Amino acid sequence: MVSLWSLAVVAFERWLVICKPLGNFTFKTPHAIAGCILPWISASAASLPPLFGWSRYIPEGLQCSCGPDWYTTNNNESYVMFLFCFCFAVPFGTIMFCYGQLLITLKLAAKAQADSASTQKAEREVTKMVVVMVFGFLLCWAPYASFSLWIVSHRGETFGLRMATIPSCLSKASTVYNPVIYVLMNKQFRSCMMKMVCGKNIEEDEASTSSQVTQVSSVAPEK
Repeated sequence: MVSLWSLAVVAFERWLVICKPLGNFTFKTPHAIAGCILPWISASAASLPPLFGWSRYIPEGLQCSCGPDWYTTNNNESYVMFLFCFCFAVPFGTIMFCYGQLLITLKLAAKAQADSASTQKAEREVTKMVVVMVFGFLLCWAPYASFSLWIVSHRGETFGLRMATIPSCLSKASTVYNPVIYVLMNKQFRSCMMKMVCGKNIEEDEASTSSQVTQVSSVAPEK
């Protein structure tokens, strides 16, 4: 859940910085700290209720991990709907809105700077990364959300362990694909990570996608 909400927070931060809905917003250290804390608060709010009687955790799939009780009717339907809305629909809606606005802003900037090769390249790279991130989000979380709703709405129907295990494994894989996407597709993120881990700067021949987008967004036509 932390990884899921982190994607929504990152999308919201990009929207604030690039699309500038609040004017010349400056992203500072306190904002970054708040962005790290918020996913943990949201995840805790969603994952702690079963420990206090609202639903429960039970072994799932191949019985090698635990998850919410989708299968019984002991005060579980309301919790399942809460998870679906709060931990899937809201983050996904936030991601789609923020990245949609980002792409619109970037296309306007690219149109205004049609002769700038760096701007056109930035648009292509950001579009590709957004598509990959949204696809990765849906690949990992849509099967889990769909399976939970199917279980709730089809009480008593039989299903195979594989059907229950695959969605669970895909959702847990989200903690893996997020860093991979950023490391492979964002030069600035890769450079900052290497600086933090190795203590040295990694020189890049080209400006990062994020830097390019931030720069070109300032010339986007005002609405």
